[in-house]
Amino acid sequence: MTRTSSVRHPDPGYRRVIYFGLVLLTTLGAMSLLSGVFQEGGTTPLEFILLLLYAVLILWISASFWTAAIGFILLLRQDHGQPASDDVHASRPKDPPMGFKTALVMPVYNEDPARVFAGLRAIEQSLQETGRAAGFEIFVLSDTRDPDIWVEEEMQWRKWAVELGHPARVFYRNRVENTSRKSGNLADFCRRWGGRYRYMIVLDADSLMSGSTVLEMVARMEQHPDVALLQVPPVPVNRVSLFARVLQFASSLYGRIFVAGLSYWQGDTSNYWGHNAIIRVEAFAAHCGLPELPGREPFGGEILSHDFVEAALLRRAGWKVWLAYDLGGSYEEIPPTLIDYAKRDRRWCQGNLQHVRLVFAEGFKPLNRVHLAMGVMSYMASPLWLLFLLLTGVQAYLDSLDAPVYFFGDYLLPIWPVSYVVEMTTVLWVTLAMLFLPKLFALVLLGVRPRLRAAYGGLPRATLSVLIESLLSVLYAPVLMLFQSKFVGAILLRRIVGWPPQQRGDHQTGFAEALAAHGDQTLLGVATGVLTYFYVPAFFWWFTPVLAGMLLAIPVSMATSRVWPGQRARAAGLFLTPEESMPPRVLQLLSENLGAVAGPLCSGEMAGDLWYRAVIDPCAYALHVSLLPEEVPNRRRRHYLEGLIFQLQDEGPQSLTPSEKRELLSHRDGLEELHLLLWATQPAPISLAPLPARAT
Repeated sequence: MTRTSSVRHPDPGYRRVIYFGLVLLTTLGAMSLLSGVFQEGGTTPLEFILLLLYAVLILWISASFWTAAIGFILLLRQDHGQPASDDVHASRPKDPPMGFKTALVMPVYNEDPARVFAGLRAIEQSLQETGRAAGFEIFVLSDTRDPDIWVEEEMQWRKWAVELGHPARVFYRNRVENTSRKSGNLADFCRRWGGRYRYMIVLDADSLMSGSTVLEMVARMEQHPDVALLQVPPVPVNRVSLFARVLQFASSLYGRIFVAGLSYWQGDTSNYWGHNAIIRVEAFAAHCGLPELPGREPFGGEILSHDFVEAALLRRAGWKVWLAYDLGGSYEEIPPTLIDYAKRDRRWCQGNLQHVRLVFAEGFKPLNRVHLAMGVMSYMASPLWLLFLLLTGVQAYLDSLDAPVYFFGDYLLPIWPVSYVVEMTTVLWVTLAMLFLPKLFALVLLGVRPRLRAAYGGLPRATLSVLIESLLSVLYAPVLMLFQSKFVGAILLRRIVGWPPQQRGDHQTGFAEALAAHGDQTLLGVATGVLTYFYVPAFFWWFTPVLAGMLLAIPVSMATSRVWPGQRARAAGLFLTPEESMPPRVLQLLSENLGAVAGPLCSGEMAGDLWYRAVIDPCAYALHVSLLPEEVPNRRRRHYLEGLIFQLQDEGPQSLTPSEKRELLSHRDGLEELHLLLWATQPAPISLAPLPARAT
């Protein structure tokens, strides 16, 4: 059943005509130049393939370029240019209390509990400062499998809940089985508690949102009852390695114009990014149940990248999905190293390639099909670029074998071959311009916005930062191209990656790790460089930027993973972002929470592994058992648990695997039996020495 509303919004159809018209005209113009070069003497099969590849790639580049160009024009026309902060939007202190509740939900999977709860505390404290926190309740939806992290999550939650007092506004649950991963986690929330809430704000483990932004999100949803989802673009913060600081700077500076452009042509059919978004629970529960794709993984089975699909399902049902490009106070954290960034890409790659099967799903809006296709292309572009470069090298080699003929038949004067230098140079410069002009657009915005310019360290430092970032992006590009091509190839060979937790904390890449990740890329660069230099020397010099990235992959990956270059750059005012130069209140709260020293939850906490503490320590045991679901194991399961109990008694806790430890912690009856047995057999099963204090 579709949703109708008395609230009307202008149809952005003409905007899409403008946008897609510009993209197609640019693509056709570049193609006409290149095809004119190949048509002399007829087009060979290899040249035809090159034309097709270039058509797809230039279409992809021009789509990104015109998004940025439109966003630049929109932002340039605005009367204000302040950096996004907690203070951009008023906290509406005079508004009457809300007659409904909004849930802040954070699905977690083997994440650092200290960071998870420090972030949630910062959001709650920011809401408290607005005076409107009573309208919000917080859920930690744990799919954690690691038994130690599971127990620490429970302790962190209980300590916070006790501090907040009544009425309870912070809730925690750990699923017995993490069916369907994050989408299943949210679906379980909607089934069990969704009826209590009008909206839910979905967060990632590293998400952070200011209280005023949260209130503004709710207010906009209330003003527009035909909107089911409002996505607020998150800005990367808090990482200090050089790689991460460069990425944070680029995302903060360039991201503004891309997001504004996306909002312009997507209109009420925007996309969902999976977190830092507010969702109307009723609409989500009614329409966003995800099917299981036929066949086996990696293309069949559960849908991994669920966010694009959920946005498409909401639009199919008649609801609107908006992108709030003008709303600040939304943050996230990014991988600290190039290798961690690639690992995160590997997780996303399989989910995005699944969307090939959904592009033509029944009932989807045309623009949602475009979103799904763009998600696929975001990873297919790399192997297509790789193939294009390889075939270009082959074509250059074949051309070098043809000796030019200047005299034909009875002609006394030479017939000079037609030169296409102008056309080829134009194609090259058009491609480069579309790749690098968005960076210039961003600098122009800084030039005309004094307050924004100061937040990025001033125009000279920002310009130098853009130049260094551009150089590093040239070096990163071939490395990421090879990584993503390898990922796509592995997925096409039906190798499954699963959904492992990502590395979030700062750490540096060692030589062994860099060699394992980039060694084959370096060897490929050496082999390619030697072949092109000796067999196609003219092509070699055009190919040097790609070769440089491959040959320098190991030292660049190691150097940019270090923290000290990032710190030196910040001290010099390079890669500065508004969140660093003028830290928002919610980021300050996060820092304070991470630096605070928490007292013990239980007065007599015992030493030992956390999972074992939940078995033996009466305080931790009572807390853990109280959170377990009522479930009576069958006879076969009971015998299995008894075997684990005997193994624990005979061989000690270290003999159990993490999955076996979780089994012991997951069943109330077996855990009770084990707890009583251990206390009955010896007066002090483990040391009663207090634990070292933990940060929250």
